[in-house]
Amino acid sequence: MTHKVFIDGEAGTTGLQIRDRLANLSNVEVLSIEPEKRKDPLARQALMRAADVIILCLPDDAAREAVALAGALGDDAPRIIDASTAHRTHEGWAYGFPELAPGHAKTISNAARVANPGCYSTGAIALIRPLRDAGVIADDYPITVNAVSGYTGGGKSMIADYESGNAPPFLLYGLGLDHKHLPELTAHAKLKRQPILVPSVGNFAQGMLVSVPLYLNGTTVAGLHDIYAKYYAEAGSAVRLAPYESDANKIVIDDTTINDQMTLHVFGRDDLNQAVVAARLDNLGKGAAGAAVQNLKLMLGLSA
Repeated sequence: MTHKVFIDGEAGTTGLQIRDRLANLSNVEVLSIEPEKRKDPLARQALMRAADVIILCLPDDAAREAVALAGALGDDAPRIIDASTAHRTHEGWAYGFPELAPGHAKTISNAARVANPGCYSTGAIALIRPLRDAGVIADDYPITVNAVSGYTGGGKSMIADYESGNAPPFLLYGLGLDHKHLPELTAHAKLKRQPILVPSVGNFAQGMLVSVPLYLNGTTVAGLHDIYAKYYAEAGSAVRLAPYESDANKIVIDDTTINDQMTLHVFGRDDLNQAVVAARLDNLGKGAAGAAVQNLKLMLGLSA
């Protein structure tokens, strides 16, 4: 059986990455719109009608408009994966992080509408949610999330600036404490107190490190590692846990980061009652396009 997929916004960075991944799936046909009709509602709606699933790679307002276009098709409406920020905390939308909790992959597989997670929140939620569910941190714990991403996460304008040499080697931003990933991070990590998210961009194309410093609060560094090991024991290849090494003191972004996996790391010292947990992923892989394709496979019943 061939499944038809329409990527609305396929000319953008995430859309192109998704298209490249789908080219390797023999049972998926990508429906493309003529370039001059990319903003034509009727032309887009016609492809939505023909598709089994549409993937939205659009700005938030345009994604909302696309959802309305699809919804107007009634019984002919396709299932939707939205890669924008628009629906990540909305009722009726499954959050597209299959490893979020036991059974959540099945929730995605049965969903009509799936909101793809943000890149920073993917790493942060993967680190925080297991500790919340284990009772190691409270819902009002004062959490700080530090993160650095490759510049491809900033879209065409930022990519052009970096590749032309007109951008700084390192950029700290989001200092208004209102980053667009914060609502989903707070909600899906099961927090009542909004974390402080400190995002940054480095002069490299792809890759991301997300880290959260913690006090141990009655557990041990090895105990944290064990919590993650049990939580992600059946997560599959998309989320893995690095072996615990008490003398390890660094992780790096390099070419081995460029894939659709995420690796979690635990560092710390019991004598100081302190730890740092970290996620290493590709901002365009598990942080964007790779996650969208993972969700698409679940929705279509394809092997991961």
